[in-house]
Formats: sequence, C-alpha cells, structure tokens
Amino acid sequence: MFRIMLVYGAIAGVTIIAVMAAGVYLNGGEFSDSGQLQGYLSMIVVLSLIFVGVKRYRDQSLGGIIKFWPALKLGLGIAIVASFFYTISWEVFLAVSGIDFAGQYIEALRAGYIEDGLTGDALDAKLQPTVDLMASYNNPLIRMPMTFFLEPLPVAVVVALISAALLRNPKVFPAKA
Repeated sequence: MFRIMLVYGAIAGVTIIAVMAAGVYLNGGEFSDSGQLQGYLSMIVVLSLIFVGVKRYRDQSLGGIIKFWPALKLGLGIAIVASFFYTISWEVFLAVSGIDFAGQYIEALRAGYIEDGLTGDALDAKLQPTVDLMASYNNPLIRMPMTFFLEPLPVAVVVALISAALLRNPKVFPAKA
C-alpha cells in the first residue's frame, strides 16, 4: 500500500506542476486571468490518480473488495504525497523559471479592480491585504505550508473521499477477470 501511495502521489504532484508550467510558458511566461480555474481543473483531472491507485490496490491486492476506511486511508496517503511533490515541484518551478508569481498576481488583481472601476485610495485599500499576504508569500517557510495546505490538498481530499465512497462497492468498475 505504501508503494502505491508513493508512486501515484509522486506522479500526480509532479504532473500538476508540469501542466501548470506548460500553461504559463504557452501564455508567454505570464499567469493568465483564468489561471486559477485552469490550475484547479488540471488538479482534479490529475488527482484522479487517487481513484486509479485505490482501484488498483483494491483489485490487485485485495481481490476486488475494499472497505471505505482503508480506501480513504490509501486515498489520503496518495493525496498527502501528491501535495508534498506538488509543493516541492512548485518551489523548483519558481526557482528555475524566475517568475515573480506574487508580483504578477498583485498586478492581475489590480487590473481586475481597475476594470471594475476602482481607483485611488479605494483601489489601494482593496489591494493592501493581498500585498501584505504576498509579502509573506515571498518567504519560502510561509509559502510552502500555504502551497501544501491550500492548493492541492483540499482538492485531493475531496477526490479521496469520492474514490473511497465509490470503490467500496465492488460493482463499481469491477476488476477484470
């Protein structure tokens, strides 16, 4: 079971960053307005590896039957490993690419607020909490836990719950004989 957690989690975590990095480079090195949506959609697709890992364990190691709690335990294990690899891959991506994510994020937010008609002191007041957060985000000791707990992990936990709920029923995607 531990091997499945490591293999599927590592593949999922690194693949999510690869997909996001490809999107950034295809966009000319800039994060797009729809980047968050694309990022979370790619997470959902890639994190389906949690389902695949639990199903593989159920079918190959347990004869096609798994209870909810063991399935959830395995799914959460894959989720934690995926989140760890995602976080490390994100740190490597930031270091190698030289992209100023915090600066680009603030500028994209500013442009959106200006589009909505905010100017002057109202614009500055609206941006200030994000500016403060991004100042903290530039510290890797703050950025890494934020990345781990706020980006892939919540999505992965939901996928693990759904996977465990579905795969506890041996009639759902039964093992091929």
